[in-house]
Amino acid sequence: MRNIELTNLETLPGRTIVKHLGMVQGNTVRAKHVGRDIMAGLKNIVGGELTGYTELLTESREESIGRMTEEASALGANAILNIRFSTSSVSAGASELYVYGTAVVVS
Repeated sequence: MRNIELTNLETLPGRTIVKHLGMVQGNTVRAKHVGRDIMAGLKNIVGGELTGYTELLTESREESIGRMTEEASALGANAILNIRFSTSSVSAGASELYVYGTAVVVS
């Protein structure tokens, strides 16, 4: 897979868009883990970061970005611009993390 520049900007400063390849996307649907739920319940009593959920979201973002980047690479892109994230509840205890952006070739 080629090295692809990622940005939430509409352009890359100092670079010129030479080809627009369209929207690319990646997603993952994850369910909560019962062990993480128990620990989260305990943290709600004493306060603090819910590290189990933080790790779950980090893994979800990385997986979604990886899928989006693979799609862009298959199109011949070397950059993805205007990247955005979205989340939605799929069912009780399961959520989708969705990422999308515009695949381009820059020089």
